[in-house]
Amino acid sequence: MKQLSFLVSLITEENDFQREQAAAAEEAASRLGIRLQVVYAQSDGILQSQQLLKIVQTKSEPRCDAIIFEGAGATPLPQVARAAVSAGIGWAVLNRQVDYITELRHSHRTPIFSIAADHEEIGRTQARQIGALLPNGGTVLYIEGPSQSMAAQGRIAGFNQTKPANLVVRTMRGQWTQESAHKTIASWLRLSTSRQTQFDLVAAQNDDMAMGARKAFQEITDLAYRNRWLSLPYLGCDGLPQTGQAWVNSGLLTATVISPPMAGQAIEIMAKALQTGIQPPEHTRTNQQSYPEIERLISNRGSKERAASVGGQ
Repeated sequence: MKQLSFLVSLITEENDFQREQAAAAEEAASRLGIRLQVVYAQSDGILQSQQLLKIVQTKSEPRCDAIIFEGAGATPLPQVARAAVSAGIGWAVLNRQVDYITELRHSHRTPIFSIAADHEEIGRTQARQIGALLPNGGTVLYIEGPSQSMAAQGRIAGFNQTKPANLVVRTMRGQWTQESAHKTIASWLRLSTSRQTQFDLVAAQNDDMAMGARKAFQEITDLAYRNRWLSLPYLGCDGLPQTGQAWVNSGLLTATVISPPMAGQAIEIMAKALQTGIQPPEHTRTNQQSYPEIERLISNRGSKERAASVGGQ
């Protein structure tokens, strides 16, 4: 049997979730005997389109049997998708559900599907975590991902649907990386208006941005002001074992939302579809969960409040 050759296209190498996507893809490909190439789009949708079109149009061997990609730009590359499936190349979209897949599946036999986290549920879970930590309300500094990202849009939609009415939310923008959130917060802290509001919690749409924000607050030279920021709860999303979960266990983050990488699962689905000739489900969703569980957050908060009460007597 011919050895399959897959390409996985990811957003950036500067993000822990994207690196874990690559690792999951490499593990699955190795286990299944698939030749794999991983490329990064440097957070540039135009560059990603060019990279993928080059793969689709190449005549050199071995030919690519399937492309699995996570979109770096605002659009999920429908024209590239059509070119790929017309060339007999399987097409899988990571971390978003796109309309054109239904159309392409009607007119092509090559495997075409998407697999994604439930981003609205991630946002809802994070809102529940904040409600558990701030039962009396408060002000939240909330760091969103890129405005064109469907993941960021879904997470803020779910968050806004679920957040308690007694919360005030101040939003800022990052690019999924620690560096971007650090730059955003550091720039904001240089403004006099940054001291006009007292915040009660810092949340970000992924763990890397939460840690980037924390790093910026660690650099404040005013000791009392710095300690005030660092004493707040910090929340993220993605919850990878070596980063998000580890940061919660060490106390750098208070909570995260576990959303496992799906690139390895996409490779398994694609390989099975190519080998059997059977189209996989059009869309697959992965599961999410609070880390730690909401009940434990409530219990931990109660323990801290009791300790503070005793200490203040």
